Amino acid sequence: MTDTQPQIPAGTAADGQNPTMRILGQYIKDLSFENPGAPASLTSGSAQPAIQVSVDVGGRRLTDNEYETELKITVNAKRDDVTTFLVELAYAGIVQTQNVTNEMLQPLLLMEVPRLLFPFARRVVADVTRDGGFPPLMLEPIDFTQLYRQQMAKQQEAAGASENGGGAEVPPTN
Repeated sequence: MTDTQPQIPAGTAADGQNPTMRILGQYIKDLSFENPGAPASLTSGSAQPAIQVSVDVGGRRLTDNEYETELKITVNAKRDDVTTFLVELAYAGIVQTQNVTNEMLQPLLLMEVPRLLFPFARRVVADVTRDGGFPPLMLEPIDFTQLYRQQMAKQQEAAGASENGGGAEVPPTN
C-alpha cells in the first residue's frame, strides 16, 4: 500500500485540486523487548498477566512536502506488580503530500497516517511477544480520531501553562 487518498473532502485544497498523499516508506525506528523474569515467567502454571497498552502519535516536517509520522506503542504486562514483559515500539512512516492545506495537514499526519501504519506496527508487537516466548499479543484496533482529540485537548491545556504543546504538534507549512 503505497498510494492512498486521505479521507479529506474534495475541493478543499488551496488550488482546487484534490489533496493526495503517498507513503514513501515505513520502518521500525526503535524497538525494545524485555523479559526480566525469564525463564520463570514462561512456565505454564503462571497466571495471565495484566496488560496495559499506551499509544502516542507525533509528526514532523522533513522537507516542504514530506513528513514523518511516528507511532509509539508501549505494552507493559505484569503479574502481581512484577513485570512479565515490556514492549516499546516506535514505528514510523514517511509521507509525501500534494495539495494539502495547513488546516488538513495535522489531522492527516496524526489520524490518517497512523491508521495506515497501525496494522504493520501491530504485527511487529505480535511477532516480538511470540519470539519472546509468550503468545502473540494482537492489539485491538485504535481509534486515532479519538486519540487525536485527546492530544489536542491536552495540548490546549498545556498551551495555557507553557509554550510546548507536546507530541501531537506538527510544524505548520510555510
